Amino acid sequence: MSDYENEDECWSGLEGFRVKLISVIDPARITPYLRQCKVLSPDDEEQVLSDPSLVIRKRKVGVLLDILQRTGHKGYVAFLESLELYYPQLYKKVTGKEPTRVFSVIIDASGESGLTQLLMSEVMKLQKKAQDLTALLGSKDDLIKELRVKDGLLRKHQERAQRLKEACEAGGRELQRCKDENYDLALRLARQSEERGTALMRNRDLQLEIDRLKHSLMKAEDDCSVERKHTLKLRHAMEQRPSQELLWELQQEKALLQARVQGLEASVQEGRPDQSSPYIQVLEEDWRQAQRDLQEQTRTVFSLRKDLRQAEAQRARCLEEKEVFELQCLALRKDSKMYKDRIEAILRQMEEVAVERDQAIVTREELHAQQARSLQEKDVLRKQVRELSEKVDELQLQLFQREGQLLALEDRLRRQQLDTPVLSSDLEDSSPRSSQEVSMAPGVSPGPASRGAPGLNLRQPPSRCWAEQRGPLRSLHRGRGWGSDGEGAHRGLGRAVGGAGVTGCPSLLGSSRSRGTWRRTPSSQTEVRRGAVWRGTWPEPLDLLKLAPTLTFITQPRTRLPQDTRPSPVPLAFTAPLYRWGHREAGG
Repeated sequence: MSDYENEDECWSGLEGFRVKLISVIDPARITPYLRQCKVLSPDDEEQVLSDPSLVIRKRKVGVLLDILQRTGHKGYVAFLESLELYYPQLYKKVTGKEPTRVFSVIIDASGESGLTQLLMSEVMKLQKKAQDLTALLGSKDDLIKELRVKDGLLRKHQERAQRLKEACEAGGRELQRCKDENYDLALRLARQSEERGTALMRNRDLQLEIDRLKHSLMKAEDDCSVERKHTLKLRHAMEQRPSQELLWELQQEKALLQARVQGLEASVQEGRPDQSSPYIQVLEEDWRQAQRDLQEQTRTVFSLRKDLRQAEAQRARCLEEKEVFELQCLALRKDSKMYKDRIEAILRQMEEVAVERDQAIVTREELHAQQARSLQEKDVLRKQVRELSEKVDELQLQLFQREGQLLALEDRLRRQQLDTPVLSSDLEDSSPRSSQEVSMAPGVSPGPASRGAPGLNLRQPPSRCWAEQRGPLRSLHRGRGWGSDGEGAHRGLGRAVGGAGVTGCPSLLGSSRSRGTWRRTPSSQTEVRRGAVWRGTWPEPLDLLKLAPTLTFITQPRTRLPQDTRPSPVPLAFTAPLYRWGHREAGG
């Protein structure tokens, strides 16, 4: 603020950021602070906030900047401090400096009483905000637990569905494997049956070929035997045929007989004239009779010889037919024997096939019975598994329901604990600092003074702590007032603030015994340059008020708490740069 030499240069520097300021700033947020710094009058505030002609927020900010520009350097300083408090990023962009959040204007304008009033209002706001955050965090925790319960239920159902799906897929794979095995076995059986049929057909063809060859062999043997018999007959006939000498003798005898016959005939012809004699007639008659008898006997002999020749021919034919029939009978006997042997072989094969069929049927029945037993056992085991799974699911559901009931009871108990009288301050917020942020100091325990304070419970909720200290606050407000410079007001402030805990702490300001518990630990390089971080219990109110003209309290930047953590009853940590009458000194 001391870098600018006159008012014109200050406000001319802000004109370059006027569009950004008008688009970002909310006038209702910074006017209370500007009024407390006494750069705005009530009429100016009423004009900015309630003028009917100023409906748009940007126009309100423009009018506010014009009013502040008329106040000169003081308005410029107050406006920059309001930017530093409520819009630190915008302050950094406008000035190019890191925000330090000082209250030198308030100290100069209102004195120590204004600082005390500001600290009290900010502490009450932070306490209420901490309670709201605690309640919100509790509700969020309950919601998270309920969602975890539902998520557990959903996960159990998903696991059960996944198990059923995996079991179904495993059953499908097993069924497919069985089908493949059955198909392979059917293929092998069909192939073996085909090979067996082919072998049987080939065996039958070979058997038929063997039978045909046997039949041909037997026929050849029969033909050979018939030819041998004919040959023997011809040889025998040739052996029994008369010789040449006998034929010559017979021819000679025939010739002699013919000559004799001729002689007789000649003699008969010569003696034909004496036919009249009775003796000759008788002789002729006898001769004729003898000749007739001879002719008749000759005819009889010829007929007998003819019959004999026919009988012999018929006998030969019968013998030939007999031989043929014997050969046919032999062939038929052999064929019958062959077919009998073949039928016996076929019957033996049929018996073997029937035995194999019976064995296959028995094996199939055994396999079917075993498969039926396996299916029954599998169904029983599956039913038991399903019953056990349903029982487990029911038990898990009961467990989740019990957990839900337990969470509901805890929520109800927490709400009953939180539904206690909350401190209702009679003080108005003359300096709203809603953007001021608090940094919890985890791991810092209350000091000896707070632990040793009589009549205080460290486990009490913050609202109850404020309620118990409501009397001292009201007595302080009614009796001695906030604006007095006397030491009693400071002691009343110490009693009021010291009795009320901040975020669950039963004591905000410790006694004189807690002076030795202060520590100065720089939290970062920026804070080392800016000042010291004070952690521990609060000092004595008198010491705090004595240091008020030279100390300016600001808060650290907000530290985001984890979701599952709640504010613990620890004191607040403030960064306290050292100032002496408006001049900054390096702390540390």
